[in-house]
Amino acid sequence: MSRIISGAAGGSPLVSVPGTLTRPTTDRVKEALFSRLDAFDVISGARVLDLYAGSGSLGVESASRGAATVDLVEFDAKASAVCQRNADLVNTVAGRKVVSVNRSKVESFLDRTADAARWDLVFLDPPYPLDEPALAAVLAKLAPHLAAGGVVVVERSSRTPEPDWPAGMERFAEKKYGETRLWYAEPGIEPDTGAGAGPEA
Repeated sequence: MSRIISGAAGGSPLVSVPGTLTRPTTDRVKEALFSRLDAFDVISGARVLDLYAGSGSLGVESASRGAATVDLVEFDAKASAVCQRNADLVNTVAGRKVVSVNRSKVESFLDRTADAARWDLVFLDPPYPLDEPALAAVLAKLAPHLAAGGVVVVERSSRTPEPDWPAGMERFAEKKYGETRLWYAEPGIEPDTGAGAGPEA
């Protein structure tokens, strides 16, 4: 049974999505991931976005560890209902609504997100059948919504290639755990394509 590892709701069991609809992050990988994020000091007070949320495990773990707000995005009805149950658990412990559940396709959610919206920490754990061009398109939609100093974590099969990072996003680390590989990215410097741009005199 998966659980919240640490924080205000640490030790609490999480509801899992029934059947094989999702591919949950193992507790071993989740523990290693959050140990690294703690070292980066990006969780406390963060605005967190969990795309392809599944059960919402990564998002609610962030909430338990002190994130300010968490948005879970999941399209499947059964998985979305599980997200809500896990969100309710953490919100009850927090005494306020920290975690919100958005039943939506990831692309649609990002398309209708206000231009001013910025996230400090973003998780993407897409289903393995999602191909590389589709993942690249989602990352391109996400890039404008990263806060300065933000971190993006992409979880993929260790057999898949490195994601095609868009302009405005750069990979800075990666780590393999058996069949799982985590890619870490941050906002990059977009090329200056303005007219008349040139070297300083």
